Amino acid sequence: MACRWNLLVLVLCLSLGTVLSKRCPPGFTSEGQICIDTDECDEFNYIGQCGDNARCLNTVGSYFCQCVDGFRSTKGNVNFSAETSEKCKDINECDDSTICGPNAKCSNQIPHYYCTCESGFISGVEKFQNSDNVTCGDICKIDKTICGNGTCHRGATGHYCACHAGFTNYGNKESRCTELKCDEFKDMNILSTFPIAHDLLMQLKKTCLELTNNETSTFDFVGEDILERLLSVIDKYLSSGAFNDNRKVSTFLDLVENALRLTGAFIKTPKTNKSFKYTELEMLVRKGSDIPKGAVNLSSKHAQVDMQWETAAGDPSLYPGFAAVSLLTYRTLEEFANGFFSGMKPQENESFKLNSKVVTVTVSNRNTSRLEKPVQLNFKHLEELNKNHTCVFWNSSEHGGSWSAEGCSVVESNLTHTVCSCNHLSSFAVLMALYDIEEQYKFQLQLITWVGLSLSLVCLFICILTFWLIRSIQSPRTTIHLHLCITLFIATLIFLAGISRTENKVGCAVVAGLLHFFYLAAFCWMCLEGIQLFRMVVLVFNANLKTRYMMAGGYGVPALIVAISALANAKGYGTKEYCWLNLDSIWGFFAPACIIIFINIFFFLITVWKLAQKFSSLNPDLDNLQKIKTFTITAVAQLCVLGTMWIFGSFQFSKGTIAMSYLFTIFGSIQGIMLFVMHCLFSKQVREEYGNILSRCCAPRKSYSEFSYNSKAHASKSSQDTGESHI
Repeated sequence: MACRWNLLVLVLCLSLGTVLSKRCPPGFTSEGQICIDTDECDEFNYIGQCGDNARCLNTVGSYFCQCVDGFRSTKGNVNFSAETSEKCKDINECDDSTICGPNAKCSNQIPHYYCTCESGFISGVEKFQNSDNVTCGDICKIDKTICGNGTCHRGATGHYCACHAGFTNYGNKESRCTELKCDEFKDMNILSTFPIAHDLLMQLKKTCLELTNNETSTFDFVGEDILERLLSVIDKYLSSGAFNDNRKVSTFLDLVENALRLTGAFIKTPKTNKSFKYTELEMLVRKGSDIPKGAVNLSSKHAQVDMQWETAAGDPSLYPGFAAVSLLTYRTLEEFANGFFSGMKPQENESFKLNSKVVTVTVSNRNTSRLEKPVQLNFKHLEELNKNHTCVFWNSSEHGGSWSAEGCSVVESNLTHTVCSCNHLSSFAVLMALYDIEEQYKFQLQLITWVGLSLSLVCLFICILTFWLIRSIQSPRTTIHLHLCITLFIATLIFLAGISRTENKVGCAVVAGLLHFFYLAAFCWMCLEGIQLFRMVVLVFNANLKTRYMMAGGYGVPALIVAISALANAKGYGTKEYCWLNLDSIWGFFAPACIIIFINIFFFLITVWKLAQKFSSLNPDLDNLQKIKTFTITAVAQLCVLGTMWIFGSFQFSKGTIAMSYLFTIFGSIQGIMLFVMHCLFSKQVREEYGNILSRCCAPRKSYSEFSYNSKAHASKSSQDTGESHI
């Protein structure tokens, strides 16, 4: 009995142990007393057991693999286990020759495929699949405009265009046929001088006619060879100077533009650069069925062009299968094309002159009279002058040929370059505006100048003799006047003798440098007079400037300024019209002159202020103060006379300056006369000395003792330097 109970207890224990130790089957996980399915395809559990190009699919207690779209199992099974050796490989849909339909070809790609129409057929879409329900039709039947002005045919390799008479696709048989006018090469009178030029034009015309008159002809047209010959002909014409009127210039430029446009279609290399003695060419060519896009830049030593390829290609519906753009720079054409400005509208007293090289810009697009996107041209100036510049093009229809600014505008301009924007293409250049004085005014101004300066020379010479030889009036102040008159005398003499002698550049530069020095020296001596008057009023002792200081200030300062200016810009001395500073260096004179004038004004104001204080003091020295007052008034008047001339001179750099020219000439011509009047004729002491000199010359000769007594008496009377001037 006991044995049975023991057996029962053992069974119960084993049953309880089995329940307590229960395990979940494969594919499940235990959570407490429950077994839950394991998702082997979950991103946390999936470890790539299905392999590449396959996806994992979970089932209860297990999972299986399937190939993704475009792939199939190596054993052909749709579902397979990861434990097998099956892999997914790409399905080549193009093995089915009918998958794309008729007139189409299949291109396999991983994991899919695409269909495209065969050459000579179109579908309306570039790529498609069988499920898209797309068919390819004959391009000649579907697109009636594909050949433009030509007949479309379908060949073994696709379609080709047979152009009608007067139209061409430049040998690109699949491209549209566009109009080509061969009449552009009929006017050959201008080239009758050179047989080689005549032969070249005959070949261009023959080629043009062959392009437009035969639908199926093929020919060997070497664009590079024609380009070489064209530039050679241009060189011969520019070297011979065969242009003597604007009509020849017009014919020449038109022929060059048409020849470059025709030749560009047969240039094989994408970029061509050629440089001859009188020309410089850069040409870019893009070929293909796709219209080129983006920016294009061409440049030479004297110009640069920026445009878009879309401008060169033109209307997409007329695209001939290529796009070409060229920049041709003429090195001497500006000499022959200068002076033809009937298309311009000058203002009063305004004239024009070319200040850049002439360039021709051509593109394969023949409709360039009104561009959607303007082209930009950057010109280098021939003369670096601060003038108003205008962007122009050569208009062959304007009075036989003329420069015109229509459609062109200045984007920016500085001393060395001008940037232009034009909404059409042609031959371009940059004009600078010159504001010349009319001939009638020139003669009158020259007459005033010669007469006035001649009188000024005489007056300045008398002043020099007066301040140098009459000892009774000599003082530091008269020393300043003496050197002021000397500098103005030399400057006036150099001006009369050499201001217009521009034929020798070195000599002209020397004349300009001397004028720069002596005119600045005159301003410096004026400044020294202002300082001397200031010292006479403010200082009681040592009021006079020492001679060595005056020489350093009167001649050393201007010499230093001229030396610095010449070292900084040696080319700034001498212009094409006058031996004077050009606009680049003019501030080497005007800046110091303005500074000196302001310094003088400062000292004069201080002097007048101090004089007013001393006049109002309890015990003023009226005689001495009256003398200094008179000196100050004279010095201010002198500053006005000499300074006013250069104020009017500053207006000579702009237009409409006839009145200013007269004022500048008059004040410049009478400077010497005014100095003689102010410092000699208005001075009582100087007048007395003149009277004594005249009386000695006219009166009977006296004995030596009497003359000696009178001289000593007069010298004693004038021992003090009054220099009084009654104005």
